[in-house]
Amino acid sequence: MEDRIFNVIVPTEKTIKVKGGKRVEEEEKIYPGYVLVDMVVTDDSWYVVRNTPRVTGFVGSGVYPVPLDKKEVEDIFVRINADKPMHAVELVIDDSVMIIDGPFKDLEGKVKEIDQEKGKVKVLVSMFGRETPVELDFLQVKKI
Repeated sequence: MEDRIFNVIVPTEKTIKVKGGKRVEEEEKIYPGYVLVDMVVTDDSWYVVRNTPRVTGFVGSGVYPVPLDKKEVEDIFVRINADKPMHAVELVIDDSVMIIDGPFKDLEGKVKEIDQEKGKVKVLVSMFGRETPVELDFLQVKKI
C-alpha cells in the first residue's frame, strides 16, 4: 500500500511542565487519540486503514473520512516543528493563585495575564489596600 498510504503521523509538540518544582520538557500529543493519515482513498487503502488493530473510528459523517484543509495541516506542522517548547500550565485568567516563591511568597492573587511563550504570569496582588500587578514565573505560583 506504499503507493496509496504515504504518511502516518501522531502529532506531538514539546511542552514545558512543572514537576516536583522543576521544569521538565516533555513530548505531548496535540490531539490525544487521533492519528493523521496522508493517503489516497481507494477501496483497498480504506480497507487497510479501517481494519488496522485498535482503530475504532474516523472523523466524518459518511462512509469515508473527511480530509483536513491545507491550512489546518500547515498549522499542525507548525506546532510539530516549533523550535521553542510551549509552557504547559493549568491556569486561566481570573484563577486564584498562591505565590510560593520570591519576595511576594505566601500572598494570594488573581491571574490577570498568561504568557505561555515566556513562561510568565501576571498576578494582581492586594498590597497596601490596592491591587498591584506582579509578573511571576509559572514556577512561582500554585493554583488554589
